[in-house]
Amino acid sequence: MEKFKYIKGRGAQINTNNRFLKLHKVLEDDFLNYCIKEGEHYNNSKTQYLEIFPKTILNKVTSTDIGFAYSLNPYQGCEHGCIYCYARNTHEYWGYSAGLDFERKILYKKNAAELLEQKLKSKNWKAQNIMLSGNTDCYQPIEKKLELTRSLLTVFLKYKHPVSIITKNTLILRDLDILTKLASLNLLHVSISITSLEEKTRRILEPRTASIAKRLKTVEVLSNHNIPVNVMMAPIIPAINNHEIFDLTKKVSELGAKSVAYTMVRLNGAISEIFIDWVNKTLPDRAKKICNQIADCHGGKLNDSRFGTRMSGEGKIAEQVHLQFRLAKKKYFSNKSLPPLDYSIYSKNTPLQLKLF
Repeated sequence: MEKFKYIKGRGAQINTNNRFLKLHKVLEDDFLNYCIKEGEHYNNSKTQYLEIFPKTILNKVTSTDIGFAYSLNPYQGCEHGCIYCYARNTHEYWGYSAGLDFERKILYKKNAAELLEQKLKSKNWKAQNIMLSGNTDCYQPIEKKLELTRSLLTVFLKYKHPVSIITKNTLILRDLDILTKLASLNLLHVSISITSLEEKTRRILEPRTASIAKRLKTVEVLSNHNIPVNVMMAPIIPAINNHEIFDLTKKVSELGAKSVAYTMVRLNGAISEIFIDWVNKTLPDRAKKICNQIADCHGGKLNDSRFGTRMSGEGKIAEQVHLQFRLAKKKYFSNKSLPPLDYSIYSKNTPLQLKLF
């Protein structure tokens, strides 16, 4: 079989089989060679957008490793295409692959704001930390057209309910008008994910995300508007970006970030197959070293699902990362911290006369 060219603009280079489906696709050599002969790729790389109709919008988070109570995701799948993304596995619940399908079949929830408002108005709801993008990025490219995230932020502001956001996309600056109002009421935390300061690394790890320069500028602009910013160096991948801890921490501190945090990479579920295929095609000279060092952080395996250790890892490499990060935070963030969110001003917007009953 002839060798296919690298699929530019995508993270995953393959579609893994869906563990929930009985039938699996097998690509035969004669079909693949025919595609090459005809100048066609066997996979149509064009992104598709599919509307879905959920009945609820909030997802309860039970993990002790996560610092928020609920996640809210207006989109399933993510066109950013980050090769390491833990959310890839969730695409299998929809009948798709965690590989290329995750990046090119984007499901969107047009009624997201309506469902959120119903929840915030409900009699038994009490204000809790809700994270936008707990699974997939709420500011991925299609948000520019659909504005689902903007409509959600409008609802949070209307009910004076706290919200946290994590994103890699500078499109968040479009919503500065709402974000500044939320921040003035201590209702907002924003996390900007910056995995590396090197644009070359960003392009191969996160092919359809905003450039590093633009993300750094986003940290600065948000901070200048008194919006509390946390920077997530997530994930740290041994032999790829673990050497950047001090430089990255120093840079984002200078730009006004209030805090910084990290997670260690873990290749859970189908992601291990996707990552191994990718790293052998993208960084063949370092592929074995990278995989071995990732395994060293998780007891000899590429993934560790245990609460308490899965995000930070174990072993010598993970310990070195932890020590570097602790020293970097002590040096550049010793007098900084995110302000607490205010849960006391949440209002269900119920007419005053009804509140007597």
